[in-house]
Amino acid sequence: MSDATAPLYAIKAELFKCLAHPTRIQCLEVLSTAPEHRATVATLLAVTGVEASPLSQHLASLKSAGIVSSSREGNAVTYELTEPLVAELLVVARAMLRNRLDRNASQLAAADDLPDLTHQARSTGQVER
Repeated sequence: MSDATAPLYAIKAELFKCLAHPTRIQCLEVLSTAPEHRATVATLLAVTGVEASPLSQHLASLKSAGIVSSSREGNAVTYELTEPLVAELLVVARAMLRNRLDRNASQLAAADDLPDLTHQARSTGQVER
């Protein structure tokens, strides 16, 4: 890594560190699918089921990372994705996860097709239950 690229990798690492919480991912997915990538705190509370104080902390982390911005309209606070590419990042991440789960499912199915060793191992005294 060169001195010139080190800050870029550090910034990218901070971005991924900020994303490393299920509630934050869920909030970003809600914003990604919402009209104009915007949703009120009330909507985020209802969807995530997280209490107001922890949700506020998660949203503050996303905001400090520059991933979301907020605005107040009367008593309602609305959050918005600052960069629509975040929505694409989430789509790619979900596709990667689905591929991994599909591979695991096929491995589990293949394991289910293996011969049953329990009977053979019991008859030789190798397995105790």
